Amino acid sequence: MPTDISKLKVAIVHDWIVTARGGERVLDALCELFPQAEIFTLFCRKGQNTSRVESRTIHTSFLNRFPRVEKYYRYLLPLMPLAVEKLPLHGFDLVISSSHCVAKGVIADPGALHVSYCYTPLRYAWDQSHHYFSGLKAALISPVLHYLRMWDVTAATRVDRFVAISEFVGKRIEKYYRRSSDVVFPFVDLGRFRRVHGERGNYYLMVTAFAPYKRVELAIEACERLGRRLVIVGGGQEADKLRKLGGKHTEFMGNLPDDQIPDLYAGARALLFPGVEDFGITPLEAMASGTPVIAYGAGGALETIEEGKTGLFFHEPTAESLAQTILKFETLNFPWAEACRERALFFSRNRFQKEFMGIVAALLDKQRPLTIGKREALPDFYLGA
Repeated sequence: MPTDISKLKVAIVHDWIVTARGGERVLDALCELFPQAEIFTLFCRKGQNTSRVESRTIHTSFLNRFPRVEKYYRYLLPLMPLAVEKLPLHGFDLVISSSHCVAKGVIADPGALHVSYCYTPLRYAWDQSHHYFSGLKAALISPVLHYLRMWDVTAATRVDRFVAISEFVGKRIEKYYRRSSDVVFPFVDLGRFRRVHGERGNYYLMVTAFAPYKRVELAIEACERLGRRLVIVGGGQEADKLRKLGGKHTEFMGNLPDDQIPDLYAGARALLFPGVEDFGITPLEAMASGTPVIAYGAGGALETIEEGKTGLFFHEPTAESLAQTILKFETLNFPWAEACRERALFFSRNRFQKEFMGIVAALLDKQRPLTIGKREALPDFYLGA
Protein backbone atom coordinates (compact mmCIF):
# COMPACT_ATOMS: atom_id res chain seq x y z
CA MET A 1 0.00 0.00 0.00
CA PRO A 2 1.43 3.46 -0.91
CA THR A 3 2.69 5.54 2.00
CA ASP A 4 0.22 8.19 3.19
CA ILE A 5 2.53 11.21 3.13
CA SER A 6 -0.01 13.39 4.95
CA LYS A 7 0.49 11.27 8.07
CA LEU A 8 4.27 11.60 8.10
CA LYS A 9 6.15 14.03 10.30
CA VAL A 10 8.02 16.22 7.81
CA ALA A 11 10.95 18.61 8.24
CA ILE A 12 12.08 21.04 5.54
CA VAL A 13 15.64 22.30 6.06
CA HIS A 14 16.63 25.51 4.24
CA ASP A 15 20.08 27.07 4.61
CA TRP A 16 18.85 30.49 5.77
CA ILE A 17 15.84 32.73 5.32
CA VAL A 18 16.89 36.35 4.92
CA THR A 19 15.61 37.20 1.42
CA ALA A 20 12.87 36.10 -0.96
CA ARG A 21 14.78 34.90 -4.02
CA GLY A 22 14.58 31.77 -6.15
CA GLY A 23 15.47 29.35 -3.37
CA GLU A 24 12.85 30.85 -1.09
CA ARG A 25 10.21 30.48 -3.81
CA VAL A 26 11.12 26.79 -3.93
CA LEU A 27 10.79 26.70 -0.14
CA ASP A 28 7.28 28.13 -0.47
CA ALA A 29 6.37 25.47 -3.06
CA LEU A 30 7.69 22.73 -0.77
CA CYS A 31 5.62 24.12 2.10
CA GLU A 32 2.55 23.94 -0.12
CA LEU A 33 3.34 20.30 -0.97
CA PHE A 34 3.84 19.38 2.68
CA PRO A 35 1.38 21.46 4.73
CA GLN A 36 2.32 19.64 7.93
CA ALA A 37 6.04 20.37 7.60
CA GLU A 38 8.10 22.29 10.11
CA ILE A 39 10.99 24.45 8.86
CA PHE A 40 14.56 24.27 10.13
CA THR A 41 17.12 26.92 9.17
CA LEU A 42 20.38 28.42 10.39
CA PHE A 43 18.88 31.88 10.86
CA CYS A 44 15.74 33.70 9.83
CA ARG A 45 14.74 37.32 9.36
CA LYS A 46 11.00 37.66 9.74
CA GLY A 47 8.96 39.69 7.28
CA GLN A 48 11.02 38.72 4.24
CA ASN A 49 9.04 35.77 2.95
CA THR A 50 5.59 34.51 2.03
CA SER A 51 2.83 34.13 4.57
CA ARG A 52 2.86 30.37 3.90
CA VAL A 53 6.50 30.12 4.97
CA GLU A 54 6.26 32.52 7.89
CA SER A 55 3.15 30.88 9.30
CA ARG A 56 5.05 27.61 9.82
CA THR A 57 6.91 26.58 12.93
CA ILE A 58 10.46 27.76 12.16
CA HIS A 59 13.36 26.33 14.16
CA THR A 60 16.64 28.23 14.00
CA SER A 61 20.21 27.38 15.02
CA PHE A 62 22.32 29.07 17.67
CA LEU A 63 23.59 31.40 14.91
CA ASN A 64 20.22 33.14 14.98
CA ARG A 65 21.11 34.53 18.41
CA PHE A 66 23.88 36.63 16.90
CA PRO A 67 22.70 40.26 16.54
CA ARG A 68 21.96 41.36 12.96
CA VAL A 69 23.38 38.08 11.67
CA GLU A 70 21.93 38.65 8.17
CA LYS A 71 24.44 41.48 7.69
CA TYR A 72 27.57 39.38 8.07
CA TYR A 73 26.53 35.72 7.88
CA ARG A 74 29.08 34.88 5.16
CA TYR A 75 31.83 35.31 7.75
CA LEU A 76 30.19 32.62 9.89
CA LEU A 77 30.73 29.93 7.24
CA PRO A 78 33.18 27.91 9.41
CA LEU A 79 30.48 27.61 12.11
CA MET A 80 27.69 26.54 9.78
CA PRO A 81 28.45 22.78 9.69
CA LEU A 82 28.27 22.63 13.49
CA ALA A 83 25.12 24.75 13.54
CA VAL A 84 23.26 22.60 11.02
CA GLU A 85 24.26 19.35 12.74
CA LYS A 86 22.79 20.63 16.00
CA LEU A 87 19.34 21.26 14.51
CA PRO A 88 16.95 18.94 16.43
CA LEU A 89 15.46 16.57 13.83
CA HIS A 90 14.63 13.68 16.14
CA GLY A 91 11.26 12.08 15.42
CA PHE A 92 10.80 13.19 11.81
CA ASP A 93 9.90 10.58 9.18
CA LEU A 94 10.78 12.63 6.11
CA VAL A 95 13.52 15.27 5.84
CA ILE A 96 13.74 17.49 2.77
CA SER A 97 16.79 19.72 2.58
CA SER A 98 16.74 22.72 0.26
CA SER A 99 20.48 23.21 0.05
CA HIS A 100 23.14 25.28 -1.64
CA CYS A 101 25.38 25.43 1.41
CA VAL A 102 25.09 23.16 4.47
CA ALA A 103 21.40 22.22 4.82
CA LYS A 104 22.00 18.72 3.44
CA GLY A 105 24.33 18.05 6.39
CA VAL A 106 21.57 17.74 8.99
CA ILE A 107 21.61 14.58 11.08
CA ALA A 108 18.27 12.82 10.71
CA ASP A 109 17.02 9.72 12.52
CA PRO A 110 18.28 6.40 11.09
CA GLY A 111 14.78 5.47 9.93
CA ALA A 112 14.02 8.80 8.26
CA LEU A 113 14.15 9.37 4.52
CA HIS A 114 16.33 12.37 3.57
CA VAL A 115 15.81 13.85 0.10
CA SER A 116 18.03 16.82 -0.77
CA TYR A 117 16.98 19.35 -3.40
CA CYS A 118 20.45 20.55 -4.30
CA TYR A 119 21.03 23.94 -5.94
CA THR A 120 24.78 23.25 -6.00
CA PRO A 121 27.46 21.45 -4.04
CA LEU A 122 28.80 23.83 -1.39
CA ARG A 123 29.59 26.73 -3.71
CA TYR A 124 32.11 28.47 -1.50
CA ALA A 125 34.30 25.39 -1.05
CA TRP A 126 34.49 23.75 -4.48
CA ASP A 127 34.75 25.12 -8.03
CA GLN A 128 33.50 28.61 -7.18
CA SER A 129 35.88 29.30 -4.28
CA HIS A 130 38.23 31.41 -6.43
CA HIS A 131 35.37 33.83 -7.13
CA TYR A 132 34.87 34.47 -3.43
CA PHE A 133 38.43 34.43 -2.12
CA SER A 134 41.62 35.75 -3.70
CA GLY A 135 45.04 37.00 -2.67
CA LEU A 136 45.75 37.12 1.05
CA LYS A 137 42.14 36.27 1.87
CA ALA A 138 42.43 33.02 -0.12
CA ALA A 139 45.65 32.08 1.67
CA LEU A 140 44.16 32.73 5.09
CA ILE A 141 40.96 30.81 4.46
CA SER A 142 42.57 27.87 2.67
CA PRO A 143 42.64 25.63 5.79
CA VAL A 144 38.98 26.41 6.44
CA LEU A 145 38.03 25.46 2.88
CA HIS A 146 39.99 22.22 3.23
CA TYR A 147 37.94 21.37 6.33
CA LEU A 148 34.70 22.38 4.61
CA ARG A 149 35.38 20.13 1.63
CA MET A 150 36.00 17.14 3.88
CA TRP A 151 32.86 17.91 5.89
CA ASP A 152 30.81 18.42 2.73
CA VAL A 153 31.70 15.00 1.30
CA THR A 154 30.85 13.38 4.63
CA ALA A 155 27.58 15.30 4.85
CA ALA A 156 26.60 14.11 1.36
CA THR A 157 26.56 10.51 2.60
CA ARG A 158 23.71 11.41 4.97
CA VAL A 159 21.42 12.09 2.01
CA ASP A 160 19.35 9.16 0.74
CA ARG A 161 18.61 10.76 -2.62
CA PHE A 162 19.81 13.92 -4.34
CA VAL A 163 17.53 15.88 -6.64
CA ALA A 164 19.51 18.41 -8.69
CA ILE A 165 18.14 21.64 -10.13
CA SER A 166 19.81 20.97 -13.51
CA GLU A 167 21.90 18.44 -15.39
CA PHE A 168 24.81 20.85 -14.88
CA VAL A 169 24.47 20.58 -11.11
CA GLY A 170 23.87 16.83 -11.35
CA LYS A 171 27.27 16.40 -12.99
CA ARG A 172 28.92 18.33 -10.17
CA ILE A 173 27.13 16.21 -7.56
CA GLU A 174 28.55 13.16 -9.31
CA LYS A 175 32.02 14.75 -9.52
CA TYR A 176 32.36 15.87 -5.90
CA TYR A 177 30.11 13.44 -4.02
CA ARG A 178 30.25 10.39 -6.34
CA ARG A 179 26.45 10.25 -6.17
CA SER A 180 23.81 10.07 -8.86
CA SER A 181 20.79 12.36 -8.78
CA ASP A 182 17.42 12.99 -10.31
CA VAL A 183 16.83 16.34 -12.01
CA VAL A 184 13.80 18.51 -11.34
CA PHE A 185 14.05 22.00 -12.79
CA PRO A 186 12.96 24.91 -10.59
CA PHE A 187 10.04 27.03 -11.72
CA VAL A 188 9.22 30.56 -12.72
CA ASP A 189 6.19 32.33 -11.26
CA LEU A 190 4.41 32.75 -14.59
CA GLY A 191 1.60 34.83 -13.14
CA ARG A 192 3.95 37.67 -12.19
CA PHE A 193 5.07 38.45 -15.73
CA ARG A 194 3.34 39.87 -18.77
CA ARG A 195 4.09 40.11 -22.46
CA VAL A 196 4.48 43.45 -24.22
CA HIS A 197 2.93 43.90 -27.64
CA GLY A 198 4.57 46.45 -29.91
CA GLU A 199 7.73 48.43 -29.36
CA ARG A 200 10.04 47.67 -26.47
CA GLY A 201 12.28 50.04 -24.59
CA ASN A 202 15.75 51.07 -25.66
CA TYR A 203 17.65 49.28 -22.89
CA TYR A 204 19.27 45.96 -22.05
CA LEU A 205 18.63 44.54 -18.61
CA MET A 206 20.39 42.64 -15.84
CA VAL A 207 18.61 41.44 -12.69
CA THR A 208 21.27 39.96 -10.47
CA ALA A 209 23.19 39.82 -7.24
CA PHE A 210 26.54 41.62 -7.39
CA ALA A 211 28.63 38.51 -6.81
CA PRO A 212 31.88 37.80 -8.69
CA TYR A 213 30.63 34.78 -10.63
CA LYS A 214 27.74 36.82 -12.08
CA ARG A 215 30.25 38.69 -14.32
CA VAL A 216 28.28 41.93 -14.25
CA GLU A 217 31.42 43.76 -15.38
CA LEU A 218 31.24 42.07 -18.80
CA ALA A 219 27.78 43.50 -19.44
CA ILE A 220 28.84 46.96 -18.27
CA GLU A 221 31.95 47.01 -20.46
CA ALA A 222 30.13 45.66 -23.52
CA CYS A 223 27.27 48.16 -23.30
CA GLU A 224 29.55 51.11 -22.56
CA ARG A 225 31.70 50.15 -25.56
CA LEU A 226 28.65 49.94 -27.85
CA GLY A 227 26.89 52.96 -26.41
CA ARG A 228 23.86 50.87 -25.40
CA ARG A 229 21.79 51.66 -22.33
CA LEU A 230 22.12 49.03 -19.59
CA VAL A 231 19.72 48.91 -16.64
CA ILE A 232 20.95 46.84 -13.68
CA VAL A 233 18.70 45.75 -10.82
CA GLY A 234 20.34 44.31 -7.73
CA GLY A 235 23.06 44.81 -5.17
CA GLY A 236 25.68 42.97 -3.21
CA GLN A 237 29.31 42.67 -2.26
CA GLU A 238 30.72 44.10 -5.51
CA ALA A 239 28.47 47.17 -5.65
CA ASP A 240 31.19 49.77 -5.18
CA LYS A 241 33.52 48.16 -7.71
CA LEU A 242 30.80 47.85 -10.36
CA ARG A 243 29.54 51.40 -9.90
CA LYS A 244 33.04 52.65 -10.63
CA LEU A 245 33.04 50.66 -13.88
CA GLY A 246 29.72 52.06 -15.00
CA GLY A 247 29.64 55.06 -17.34
CA LYS A 248 26.95 57.26 -18.83
CA HIS A 249 25.16 54.31 -20.43
CA THR A 250 24.81 52.27 -17.21
CA GLU A 251 21.95 52.83 -14.78
CA PHE A 252 22.00 51.16 -11.37
CA MET A 253 18.49 50.73 -9.94
CA GLY A 254 19.45 49.03 -6.67
CA ASN A 255 17.25 46.37 -5.10
CA LEU A 256 13.69 46.98 -6.26
CA PRO A 257 10.41 45.60 -4.86
CA ASP A 258 9.20 42.51 -6.68
CA ASP A 259 6.20 44.34 -8.16
CA GLN A 260 8.45 46.78 -10.07
CA ILE A 261 10.63 44.19 -11.79
CA PRO A 262 8.09 42.65 -14.24
CA ASP A 263 7.66 45.96 -16.07
CA LEU A 264 11.43 46.23 -16.53
CA TYR A 265 11.56 42.71 -18.00
CA ALA A 266 8.66 43.46 -20.31
CA GLY A 267 10.23 46.64 -21.67
CA ALA A 268 13.78 45.39 -22.21
CA ARG A 269 15.27 44.60 -25.60
CA ALA A 270 16.95 41.56 -24.06
CA LEU A 271 18.22 40.25 -20.74
CA LEU A 272 22.01 39.95 -20.46
CA PHE A 273 23.18 36.86 -18.58
CA PRO A 274 26.98 36.68 -18.67
CA GLY A 275 27.68 34.41 -15.69
CA VAL A 276 27.90 30.63 -15.40
CA GLU A 277 24.86 29.70 -13.34
CA ASP A 278 23.73 26.45 -11.78
CA PHE A 279 20.34 27.03 -13.38
CA GLY A 280 19.27 30.67 -13.63
CA ILE A 281 15.78 31.91 -12.83
CA THR A 282 16.17 35.38 -14.36
CA PRO A 283 16.31 34.08 -17.96
CA LEU A 284 13.00 32.32 -17.35
CA GLU A 285 11.51 35.47 -15.85
CA ALA A 286 12.60 37.36 -18.96
CA MET A 287 11.21 34.70 -21.28
CA ALA A 288 7.93 34.65 -19.35
CA SER A 289 7.73 38.36 -20.27
CA GLY A 290 8.41 37.57 -23.93
CA THR A 291 11.95 38.97 -23.64
CA PRO A 292 14.88 37.09 -25.22
CA VAL A 293 18.16 36.39 -23.42
CA ILE A 294 21.77 36.92 -24.47
CA ALA A 295 23.72 34.49 -22.30
CA TYR A 296 27.15 32.97 -21.92
CA GLY A 297 26.98 29.50 -23.46
CA ALA A 298 27.68 27.40 -20.39
CA GLY A 299 26.03 26.06 -17.26
CA GLY A 300 22.31 25.96 -16.64
CA ALA A 301 21.54 28.48 -19.40
CA LEU A 302 22.10 25.72 -21.95
CA GLU A 303 19.15 23.83 -20.45
CA THR A 304 16.63 26.69 -20.60
CA ILE A 305 17.52 28.97 -23.53
CA GLU A 306 16.99 27.76 -27.08
CA GLU A 307 19.54 29.27 -29.44
CA GLY A 308 17.91 31.37 -32.14
CA LYS A 309 14.41 30.91 -30.68
CA THR A 310 14.50 32.40 -27.19
CA GLY A 311 17.93 34.02 -27.24
CA LEU A 312 21.55 33.88 -28.33
CA PHE A 313 24.75 32.59 -26.72
CA PHE A 314 28.17 34.17 -26.67
CA HIS A 315 31.03 31.72 -26.28
CA GLU A 316 34.03 33.57 -24.87
CA PRO A 317 33.87 35.03 -21.33
CA THR A 318 34.86 38.49 -22.57
CA ALA A 319 33.16 41.82 -23.07
CA GLU A 320 34.19 41.72 -26.73
CA SER A 321 32.40 38.41 -27.33
CA LEU A 322 29.28 39.71 -25.58
CA ALA A 323 29.39 42.97 -27.55
CA GLN A 324 29.62 41.11 -30.86
CA THR A 325 26.64 38.95 -29.90
CA ILE A 326 24.61 42.05 -28.98
CA LEU A 327 25.35 43.48 -32.44
CA LYS A 328 24.30 40.18 -34.04
CA PHE A 329 21.10 40.17 -31.98
CA GLU A 330 20.23 43.65 -33.23
CA THR A 331 20.35 42.49 -36.85
CA LEU A 332 17.78 39.76 -36.26
CA ASN A 333 14.05 40.17 -36.55
CA PHE A 334 12.79 36.93 -35.03
CA PRO A 335 9.34 36.64 -33.41
CA TRP A 336 11.01 36.31 -30.00
CA ALA A 337 8.03 37.03 -27.76
CA GLU A 338 5.82 34.05 -28.56
CA ALA A 339 8.68 31.52 -28.52
CA CYS A 340 10.00 32.92 -25.24
CA ARG A 341 6.65 32.75 -23.51
CA GLU A 342 5.99 29.23 -24.81
CA ARG A 343 9.36 28.05 -23.50
CA ALA A 344 8.76 29.60 -20.08
CA LEU A 345 5.41 27.83 -19.74
CA PHE A 346 7.21 24.50 -19.38
CA PHE A 347 8.91 25.70 -16.18
CA SER A 348 5.73 25.94 -14.13
CA ARG A 349 5.28 25.58 -10.39
CA ASN A 350 2.76 22.79 -10.94
CA ARG A 351 5.27 20.81 -13.04
CA PHE A 352 7.93 21.23 -10.34
CA GLN A 353 5.62 20.07 -7.57
CA LYS A 354 4.36 17.03 -9.48
CA GLU A 355 7.86 15.86 -10.40
CA PHE A 356 9.31 16.40 -6.94
CA MET A 357 6.40 14.73 -5.16
CA GLY A 358 6.60 11.82 -7.59
CA ILE A 359 10.22 11.20 -6.60
CA VAL A 360 9.50 11.45 -2.87
CA ALA A 361 6.47 9.15 -3.09
CA ALA A 362 8.42 6.54 -5.08
CA LEU A 363 11.29 6.59 -2.58
CA LEU A 364 8.94 6.26 0.39
CA ASP A 365 7.17 3.29 -1.14
CA LYS A 366 10.46 1.62 -2.04
CA GLN A 367 12.56 2.40 1.02
CA ARG A 368 10.34 2.34 4.09
CA PRO A 369 11.23 1.01 6.53
CA LEU A 370 14.58 2.48 5.54
CA THR A 371 17.67 0.37 6.12
CA ILE A 372 21.26 0.77 5.07
CA GLY A 373 20.86 -2.18 2.74
CA LYS A 374 18.22 -0.32 0.75
CA ARG A 375 20.13 2.91 0.38
CA GLU A 376 21.70 3.87 -2.91
CA ALA A 377 25.03 2.04 -3.19
CA LEU A 378 27.97 4.23 -2.17
CA PRO A 379 31.52 4.14 -3.53
CA ASP A 380 33.98 2.05 -1.56
CA PHE A 381 35.98 5.01 -0.31
CA TYR A 382 32.94 6.27 1.64
CA LEU A 383 32.75 2.95 3.43
CA GLY A 384 36.35 2.90 4.60
CA ALA A 385 37.53 0.36 2.01
